[in-house]
Amino acid sequence: MLHDPLVPLSDSFGRTVTYLRVSVTDRCDLRCTYCMSEHTSFMPKCELLTLEELDRLVSAFVDLGVRKLRVTGGEPLVRRGIMTFFRAMGRHVRSGALKELTLTTNGTLLARHAAELADCGVKRVNVSLDTLDPAKYGRITRWGRLENVLGGIAAAQAAGLRVKINTVALRGFNEDELFRLVDWCADRGCDLTFIEVMPMGEFGVEDRLAQFWPLSALRAELETRYRLADMALSTGGPASYVRVAETGQTIGFIRPLSHNFCATCNRVRLSCRGELYTCLGTEGSSDLRPALRDGEAGLGLYAAIQAALRLKPAGHAFGYLAGGVQGAMARGMNHTGG
Repeated sequence: MLHDPLVPLSDSFGRTVTYLRVSVTDRCDLRCTYCMSEHTSFMPKCELLTLEELDRLVSAFVDLGVRKLRVTGGEPLVRRGIMTFFRAMGRHVRSGALKELTLTTNGTLLARHAAELADCGVKRVNVSLDTLDPAKYGRITRWGRLENVLGGIAAAQAAGLRVKINTVALRGFNEDELFRLVDWCADRGCDLTFIEVMPMGEFGVEDRLAQFWPLSALRAELETRYRLADMALSTGGPASYVRVAETGQTIGFIRPLSHNFCATCNRVRLSCRGELYTCLGTEGSSDLRPALRDGEAGLGLYAAIQAALRLKPAGHAFGYLAGGVQGAMARGMNHTGG
């Protein structure tokens, strides 16, 4: 029998899991320097789940109680035919089973798809944007053009989508744009979330530490100009939020390294080839492809998802960086100098 919809899908620590992030591709049209190397090798396309398989797999999670779905990549909008998947997920929005369908994008192709995304039931998009300087944007993305992203943001807002800007805090890169980013977002009605650089990707510990700008230092700098009031707001993600008195906007802080938010974690991540990662900070995953492709009526897939959820750890542990991060913070390795 199917999972009882009245019984929340939960892990072995009693945390209810209602939020799924699904990667629909590992490919991206940019090569951000803190994310991937210039000549990254992507997985063969034959290894990716088809869009139909992604529909079946994600729909099983919705059956099991997932209420928030975020589509990610790579850059999700580079996948051929991706709007087919968004239209499929739109049926869950229309039925009321899915409460929120969102997208994280670099914005380069957003102008092309904004209106159709809105028609599919997307109400909000997160756009990754680390600088408002065209030259710096070109350097950090290696070949991106800032005007394409700004055009995508404008198109999204014209289509009725709410836009949130995600900015990675990078020491030595965007400290001098802090106030400009806040004011730019306020003028356009965009919320803003700052994110500590993550120990992920193809780079070593020292590279990450050189870029690390703790959000405690970033917030302190904000408070030299703005009055910030802590909010009880929760969007089902890891961010904590403040309200800016002078502008009325909301600013979020995601601190995976300097602040542990695992006790309230309600999310899991699905890769584009069907691997379920129950924690962003651990390497282990569960391969759901055999259950997805076994030809059964779907009961095996539900059981596989439930078994994978029981492997979700109590918390993430970027242990190999812990000492370095603490040392960096102690040395004042932030926007004021190291």
